[in-house]
Amino acid sequence: MRPSDASKLLAAMIKARLPALLVGPPGVGKSQIVEQAATEAGNNLHCSFPALEDPTDPKGFPWLSANKDYADFKPFGTLHRVLTSKHACVWFIDDLGQATPSVQAAYMQWLLARRMNGRVLPDHVTILAATNRRTDRAGVSGILEPVKSRFVSIVGIEPNLDDLCQWAIKRGGWMPSSIAFMRFRPELMHQFTPSQDIVNYPSPRTWDHADKLLRLNLPPSVELAAIQGAVGEGPGIERLVFEREFREKISLSLDAILLDPDSAPIPETPATLYAVAVGLASKATEGNFGRVARYAERLREHRCEQHRGGMGEFGVLLIRDAVRRHNVEKIVNGKKVTTNKLASTAAFIELMSSEIGKLIAGEVS
Repeated sequence: MRPSDASKLLAAMIKARLPALLVGPPGVGKSQIVEQAATEAGNNLHCSFPALEDPTDPKGFPWLSANKDYADFKPFGTLHRVLTSKHACVWFIDDLGQATPSVQAAYMQWLLARRMNGRVLPDHVTILAATNRRTDRAGVSGILEPVKSRFVSIVGIEPNLDDLCQWAIKRGGWMPSSIAFMRFRPELMHQFTPSQDIVNYPSPRTWDHADKLLRLNLPPSVELAAIQGAVGEGPGIERLVFEREFREKISLSLDAILLDPDSAPIPETPATLYAVAVGLASKATEGNFGRVARYAERLREHRCEQHRGGMGEFGVLLIRDAVRRHNVEKIVNGKKVTTNKLASTAAFIELMSSEIGKLIAGEVS
């Protein structure tokens, strides 16, 4: 299941107080999916990490009574915060598959009966969990069969390019060059290659790390080593070449396009087209959207040896990314409402009645 669909499913399950287990490779964004679903459902989030725990964490610490005639289990840490919570919340058990069988068995009591040692989970608590797969070489030995069957649904997660780019625009705050590179080289988005060598591989998580490193403006030789350390040797070189091209050429051409969208040159190589489309989308405002829309129209109209049918898909990408950057979500009367001032401009309304508007609406191909 793609991450955006999983987030919608979990949000619905949270509202119904149904437990679910997310399963997927490392770096695919399982924790972010849970965080987003909890936010959409209006729930607080409490996290446990059973791979680092022993059975006392989910059970409580044995403690003598005041007169020392019996012992009880005293909740502490995350368990205490969950049991004493007053607001609707998600108890997220991360990396459950890496936990020892005894810790998994302790958590099973909360999943089975929502009670243990005389204490009961409040009705407003939903349990969600996540794990890697056994084939991921992430220290997962498996999950006890009785534990698995306590989850209402086990949801497999696969990375998705459009979901990653939307997250990067909406929540991640990636640089336009990072989003453009993902659009240009989607096959590098997630190349899961478990290895005994101490190296990283490309994944949504490590590309997020690479974006953070590129913001540091490091010396060239240091920057290359840092990016390769984030996403691997080959992908790191490709990303840095793309970044330097973006810094030296694309950034200047974006300003030229906004100054004169009718005369600004149109690139013809895919890498530059992605960079221009995503970069220009990041600069779109209510004031200049008419110029952005004009350049999108020119992309659709342009013909060259490599793109005889025009570049309408890049014009659509430009407009969609520009609009997504201006989405504002609010909760009104308990429901999520999305507003967008860019989509309310006269330039956008006029654009949607044009040929490229028909492409965006899917009326023509």
